[in-house]
Amino acid sequence: MTALDHSTIERPAHVRPALGLRIVNGVAKFIRSWRNRREIYQLGEMSDAQLADIGLVRGDLHVAWNAPLGIDPTEHLGWIAQARRRADEALARRML
Repeated sequence: MTALDHSTIERPAHVRPALGLRIVNGVAKFIRSWRNRREIYQLGEMSDAQLADIGLVRGDLHVAWNAPLGIDPTEHLGWIAQARRRADEALARRML
């Protein structure tokens, strides 16, 4: 019976670039999220009517801004607008 010593096993060469790529992608995602978080301020300067045209209300901006730092606030706003649009469409179908 033999014992295997796993402490000396190195990662294969093809795994190392993948790990580096994941780190670079993670940093890029964080930077993109931070930039988009700053763009929320520009949406805050829009009127309520303009926000309604894109399917948002002013409170949605606050919800997106208070999302965790790892979540892109513009994606969060997209989810909110899409959910509201689906709810409105479902309500319209019930009315018919």
